Amino acid sequence: MKKILYLCLIGVLTACHLGEWHYVDFSKIEDGGFQVTKQQTTDLQKLANDPNQLAVWGLTSDIMRGDTCSGMAPAKRASSVSMNSVVQHLLDFGKMTTAIELSGIYPSVDIDGNPIMLSGKVIMPAKEPIKRFILVSHYTITSNAEAPSNIFSLEGVLVKLGYALIIPDYLGYGVTADKIHPYLVMDVTARNVLDMYFAVVPFLKAAGYEPENSDIYLMGYSQGGATTMAVQHLIEHHYSDDVRIRRVFAGGGPYDVKATYDRFVETNHASYPCAVPVMMQGMVVGNKLDLDMSKMMAPYIYENLDEWVNSKRYTTSQINQFIGSQVTSDLLTPVGMDRTSNDVSELYKAMTTNSILSYSWKPEAPVFIMHSIDDDVVPFENATRAKNKWQGANIQYNLGYFGTHIVGCIRFIYTVQTLLKNEEKEEDGNYEF
Repeated sequence: MKKILYLCLIGVLTACHLGEWHYVDFSKIEDGGFQVTKQQTTDLQKLANDPNQLAVWGLTSDIMRGDTCSGMAPAKRASSVSMNSVVQHLLDFGKMTTAIELSGIYPSVDIDGNPIMLSGKVIMPAKEPIKRFILVSHYTITSNAEAPSNIFSLEGVLVKLGYALIIPDYLGYGVTADKIHPYLVMDVTARNVLDMYFAVVPFLKAAGYEPENSDIYLMGYSQGGATTMAVQHLIEHHYSDDVRIRRVFAGGGPYDVKATYDRFVETNHASYPCAVPVMMQGMVVGNKLDLDMSKMMAPYIYENLDEWVNSKRYTTSQINQFIGSQVTSDLLTPVGMDRTSNDVSELYKAMTTNSILSYSWKPEAPVFIMHSIDDDVVPFENATRAKNKWQGANIQYNLGYFGTHIVGCIRFIYTVQTLLKNEEKEEDGNYEF
């Protein structure tokens, strides 16, 4: 009887998903992979006009004017495209007015390789067919309230083009918020991201929501930019028969983790000071290093690490305010600043291991890399080092004065949107140069 009801449900789903959308209880779908814990339909136009949501996205009035966030250095040059124009184009949903949001859990592994349930969100068009999947690796967060399963991620605006976005929370957020996030530990994070894709695809197929095209996009900014490249590496080395990548979009990524740390020390400056303890802890915990972080972190930061960072109650901006200094030597002890010390040497090894540029690999699928010369969080050198490392690969670089790191994120998503629209024209034979 259960099987009969299930088949009937699938028939109804298949029949209705291309027309007017009717409520479907996705939690009833049983495929053994992705399990829906919450679903809702979202009026995208109302969402775009909600000042609270704009704040979640970081679209404050100063950013929309083309300025930077409070406490950040101004861009060296103004872009020819105003931020207000960029934001308007991002939030122009046209005929697309409704999206389906599915928060859920899926099986993956922890840093020890043990089975664990992780969480994430699927954002998909409610009425239109799904063109392709976009597997999104999100940028750095510290508050669990910012986890993709708890918000409508800014990357989700790409649903208006007919794409379904798969956005994992990462280990340490969502249902695993009680665990320390292995920040910039590439192997386990890439695995966690790809595992969600493998769980969601059969789930949506069982529900009658199968994309028109089987090849996928990978996308990520900041931490997500480096993670996206790690996901590409994982697919091309181990899952090329199972996953076909159409194109990869990576922006503002710390592809060389060690170089990022070096920049903090050499300049004695960290515009986003919370990145320093978060990176250090991620390396120590994620790589199971036998290091005493109290020797490397300033006492006031180490003593508050659990409350400020590991509680997952505070955003990066709030933690930056708690820290109260952008001077690296205020954040680290003399040992932490000394790259020849035994402790930092061990940390260095872990950073090198987790730098995607240290891999003996060259991307095979087409890649688009964007990075702002003005980036005040992830050093621009990451992009130039990637360009030198991956010579001969099919990579398009967009390097220029796009504003600070946060402004660069908005411009990155806007640029990806434009590139996707152009690819649609190419497929339809209507591409305009």
